[in-house]
Amino acid sequence: MKFDLVLKKISEFLEKRGSQYAVIGGIGMAIYGIPRTTLDLDIVVPRDIQKELVSFLENQGYETLYVSEGYSNHLHDDLKKGRVDVVYVSGQTSRKLFGESRTVEGPGGLKVRILRPEHFIALKVFAIRNNPSRTLQDMADIGFLMGLPGIDRVQVKGYFKRYGVEELYEQLEKYLE
Repeated sequence: MKFDLVLKKISEFLEKRGSQYAVIGGIGMAIYGIPRTTLDLDIVVPRDIQKELVSFLENQGYETLYVSEGYSNHLHDDLKKGRVDVVYVSGQTSRKLFGESRTVEGPGGLKVRILRPEHFIALKVFAIRNNPSRTLQDMADIGFLMGLPGIDRVQVKGYFKRYGVEELYEQLEKYLE
């Protein structure tokens, strides 16, 4: 997949509409310093752009595989365009995520938005709660992010509590000691 080309198209579409976005998933982890093989582009956007974004992706030749209030998945026949997974947020969550995000250099030198590590962790904890099969990989990512300078562990612990997986945080704390 040509991440820079796909991300450039999507970011231009969103920016023209005044909509925010941030890179998450494997590309986001690579930006934070833990590169790994990834075959899709994961982004988070405000929920109010969902219909327009899904339509845009379909007009770009993507097949929509799944759509719900909080997620959509899109696949293109052209391997250079690959798969795009989108997380949709609204309200206070949206304001907090995007209000505290920052611009960094992403794939191909493209300027992209990235979430604070704590918010990235919150999305991963939420994903674990909804799909426990993700636990091992996401906990490894969370462990890495927890080692970054300045992480607010109290805030992170609150996310584990909010999503009902406090025992995972306790295990993580023991590992990080």
